[in-house]
Amino acid sequence: MVDFAGVLTDPDADRFYEYLMIARKRGVRTALLSNAPGASEQVKKTMFDYFDALVFSGEVGVAKPDPAVYLIAADRLALPAVHCAFVDDSAANIFGAVEAGMVGVHHRSVGETLAELGVLFPDQ
Repeated sequence: MVDFAGVLTDPDADRFYEYLMIARKRGVRTALLSNAPGASEQVKKTMFDYFDALVFSGEVGVAKPDPAVYLIAADRLALPAVHCAFVDDSAANIFGAVEAGMVGVHHRSVGETLAELGVLFPDQ
């Protein structure tokens, strides 16, 4: 699971998008989890190229760092939270994901995040 602002808006985000495409081709389920109110149908259509599920706080009525929103995203991926990792640049949001039972990856740079995901998902 990935946050949008601060992660996918990183200046080097094209490397992250490439990683997402490769991960999905190898069977890793991916989700976008954003505190945004929602997105246009065109944006959603584009994002489904990279994500199996899109969760917008404004559409589900709960926001990060509330553990419930991470569980909603995991449910949409048909995965238990303990099988999920969440990437965000906000420490508070990482703590919420960990409280929900996920592995938290604190995004500081695309290179560092991809290295950490490489440890979590070594075949990707």
